[in-house]
Parts: sequence; structure tokens; C-alpha cells
Amino acid sequence: MAKADALSLKEQPKLLGHPAGLFVLFFTELWERFSFFGIRGILVLFLVAQTTGSNPGLGWANQEALALYGWYTMLAYFAAVPGGLLAGRWLGQRRSVLVGGILLCAGYGLLVIETTAAFYTGLGFIILGVGCLKPNVAGMVGALYPAGDDQRDIGFTIFYIGINIGAFLSTLAIGWVAVRIDWHLGFGLAGVGMLIGQGAYLLGQKYLKGVGEKPPAGRQKQAELSFSAAFSSRTPFLTAAVMILAAIVLLVNGWNGGGVVAALLGLMAGLGIYVYQECGPLERDRLLVIFFTLLALVIFWGAFEQAGGLMNLYAQQKTGRMLAGFEVPAPWFQSLNPLYIILFGTPVGLAWLWWKRQGREASSLFKMALGTIVVGLGFLFMSAASAEFESKGESAMYWLLLAYFLLTLGELFASPVALSFITKLSPARYSSFLLAFYFAAVG
Repeated sequence: MAKADALSLKEQPKLLGHPAGLFVLFFTELWERFSFFGIRGILVLFLVAQTTGSNPGLGWANQEALALYGWYTMLAYFAAVPGGLLAGRWLGQRRSVLVGGILLCAGYGLLVIETTAAFYTGLGFIILGVGCLKPNVAGMVGALYPAGDDQRDIGFTIFYIGINIGAFLSTLAIGWVAVRIDWHLGFGLAGVGMLIGQGAYLLGQKYLKGVGEKPPAGRQKQAELSFSAAFSSRTPFLTAAVMILAAIVLLVNGWNGGGVVAALLGLMAGLGIYVYQECGPLERDRLLVIFFTLLALVIFWGAFEQAGGLMNLYAQQKTGRMLAGFEVPAPWFQSLNPLYIILFGTPVGLAWLWWKRQGREASSLFKMALGTIVVGLGFLFMSAASAEFESKGESAMYWLLLAYFLLTLGELFASPVALSFITKLSPARYSSFLLAFYFAAVG
């Protein structure tokens, strides 16, 4: 990752005590997440909706819809790995974010077209666009702050609140339009949001000077040579072995779920080994901490991502949603997570700051572990909801409110801290790549 040098960082204009570039990235990511979470909230419901009526869907079975949703979200976040490499080796983060935005605009535009080919092609463009944009915009946030700056964690919290403002607005607006009027109009509204985000990013380029630039030619050439040399020395043969094993697993199992997942994990392991070999002793110690952290985050996000799939269907099919004569649209429950983050993000951050000032600062790893435990507790409420459904034929809405609250609290403990933690420990040249690993863990 091309970091701004210390002088240019000091020269950056400030807004509310933070670099003005933070708020450019804040609005860029706000609108990107508006689009992504809007689709996340309606995709499964569109797939299972009846093929007849005034607003027909595709009429898929629940299992088929959840399978596509799982593949879509997994590949969108796995795509961050090549997206991080693309930025670190050739384009730089700023250009990669721009390319990602263009792909996303095209993808959401294709979803408006009511054909099967356009639907799948649109999802493919969105996957590639998220891969280019997501790790690099987060990496640029980290690059706005000098090493050791205490404001970095607060900056990531502000950035994270921006993400969730977009998610909150989208699940209400896109959810309403898609369910009540037309699914494809909802897809189009997501595209409009992405266009606004791209406009904000382009207009704010003057506040991002020196951040996320294209790698210098000398370093780029050295990186390419070192990648070629990865298979010419003794120790990196393990990299090749892991990648070849992944390819064999894919050939044996075919393009089914297990085969593709194993191949992707093998590819990530091989690339991780390569990066490890390229680093010095201190950097290797930090990389090991990052890799073990990512393993823990796989468990966290594996539980958390049930919100867009199983919990979304539960709200649609098993929850009593009548409130004073008004039927609450199922996608609106997706807005609970970002709403809770907006409401409680700052108090949680202030609580950690108070704890630090008392001389009892909690480590980043402790916060992430606590977040995982809290997410697990959230599913106890879903167990209670299931028991009520079995006895009464439907469950009350408050179970979802309580479950989403604990899921959100766990996310606030873990996710902003993880982003900041990884940017602190990552070698500068591999920051985007390691953030990509984080987003792959999300998938």
C-alpha cells in the first residue's frame, strides 16, 4: 500500500480533528454500503417470491435461495484478495476504488434488466466491484493517520458509522420499494446510490493526495520479480504445493460447494505463505498474530452473516409482523443492525476510552473475543423465537429486536477494532492484501 508520507499527512486539511479525506471515504463507503446492503436485504426474498402476481420473483425454494445468497456473499468478500493484490502491485488503492465503483454501477444497472443472463452477470460485476473497492477504501482510511496516532481507532469508528448509515437507509428505502412496488426498481435504487458514492469520491480527490497512490515503478518491478522468484527458492515451494493441492481438490470434487471452498482456502493459504516468506522477522511475528486473528473472525462472521439469509427468511415466514394495522416489511428488520450501530457505536467507543483512562485498557484480541461471545448469545433469543413459533404458529417481533441487538453489540466490539488492528500490524506494502484477507474471512 502506498502510504502518504509524514509531511503530506500533516498538511492535510482537518475536519472535526480528523483528516478531511476521512469524510470523503466516509461518504464513498456510505453509498457503496447503501447499495450492497440494500441488495443483501432483498436478494433472498426476491428469489423465493412467487412467480405470479403484481410483483413476481423467481419462485425458488428456501434452500436454493440461501445457497445462492451464501455463494454471492462469500465470493464478494473473497474477491477482496485479488482486489488487494491488484492495488498493492499495479493500480494503487485510489484507482482500485474507482475501478470497483465503475464495476458496481454496471452490476446494479444490469440487475434492473429482467432477464436471467442480466441477473447473473450483474451479480458477477458486483462481486468484482466489491473486491476492488472494499479492502482498498479501508486501507486508505488507515493511511490517513501517521504510525502511532491514537486518532486512528476513532477514525475507523467514524468510518464504520458511515457504513451503517448507508446500510440503515438502504434497508428501509430499497426494502420498501422492492417489496411494495417492484423488485427491479429496488435494484435500480441501489444503482442510484452507487452513482452518488462515485460522485462523492471523484469530487473529493483533492483531499486524498498522497494516499493510496500507485506503487512506484522501482518497487513495482521488485515486487513482480519477487513474485516470480517465489517458486525458485527452497522454502516457497510450500506455496506452490498448497496451491497445487487446492487445484487437485477442485478437480476431484468438481464445482460443488466443498470443492470451490477448499480451492479458495488453499489459494489464500498459498498466498499467505508467500507474503510470510517475503517479510522480515518482526513483520513475520505480526503476520502470525494477524493470521490467528483472521481464523477467529471466520467464526464470528460465519455466525453474524446468518442475518441476511436465515434470519431474513425467518422474519418473512415465521414472524408476526402486524403493528397497529400495518404489516412491517421483512427487509426492515435488516435495518436494526445499522440502526443499533449508529445509536451505540459512539457510546461503545467512549466506554473503551474510559476503560483505557482508568489504566485497564482491553487488548484488541480481548475485544474481538468478547464480540464473538456476545454474537453467540444473540442466537439464544432466536432459539426462544423458534420455541414460540412451534407452540403458537408465529413468533413475536421483539425476539428479532433482541437478537439483532446482541449481534450488533458483538459487531461493535469486534469489527472496527479488527480493521484498525490489521492496519496497525500490517507491513505497509501488504496492507491492502491483508485487509483483503479480513474481508475474505467475512465471507
